[in-house]
Amino acid sequence: MTAAYDSPVVLDRREGPYGEVVLRRHGALLQIIANGCFLMDTSDGRSERLLVDAAHDALDGRPAPDVLIGGLGVGFSLAHATADRRWGRITVVEREPAVIDWHRTGPLAELSRGAFADPRTEIVEMDLVTYVNETSDTFDALCLDIDNGPAWTVTEGNDGLYAPGGLASCARVLRPGGVLAVWSAEPSPEFEGSLRNAGFRQVRTEEVAVARGVPDAVHLAVRPG
Repeated sequence: MTAAYDSPVVLDRREGPYGEVVLRRHGALLQIIANGCFLMDTSDGRSERLLVDAAHDALDGRPAPDVLIGGLGVGFSLAHATADRRWGRITVVEREPAVIDWHRTGPLAELSRGAFADPRTEIVEMDLVTYVNETSDTFDALCLDIDNGPAWTVTEGNDGLYAPGGLASCARVLRPGGVLAVWSAEPSPEFEGSLRNAGFRQVRTEEVAVARGVPDAVHLAVRPG
């Protein structure tokens, strides 16, 4: 356990295409900070793993479904997906080259080395909003973890992803019956309403209790078809 008096140690600090990103160590934990906003650390990962499992469970039993993971983060979702042989192609879209570097050759490699070596894995360096708007590819599941939630985005440009136009783009890259799963630092009944208004079905939220405060949440929705 990290002692309260420990001070974080900055391992790398870079100016990325969307501002400053920092990797630091706090005791045994690795933490990612973007523009001064804490994003995630290596302390738990239960909700990130739930993001992947709940998406698969919500599918209709199709063999070897392809999944798009939005956001590499500390690698929990990717590592969990590659540990599950039921998934087919696993594509990760990450906009920060520094985060990709930290996984390939930096301190986060200890968590993701096996996942990066998995032949099903493809890492795409691109902004997720741009990707879902422009790609011609389609997937069976779309697992989004690029913000602290629909109402707490890392950058202003991400707001549109949770608006009607962004949800329409998410639906476009999903195959009929495909699943959209969105990680959030807190449940959002308003976002559930947005999903229903965008035409998604079987909208629901799964929660993961945390030590203090409101639970983490995974919002789930199915594209009709």
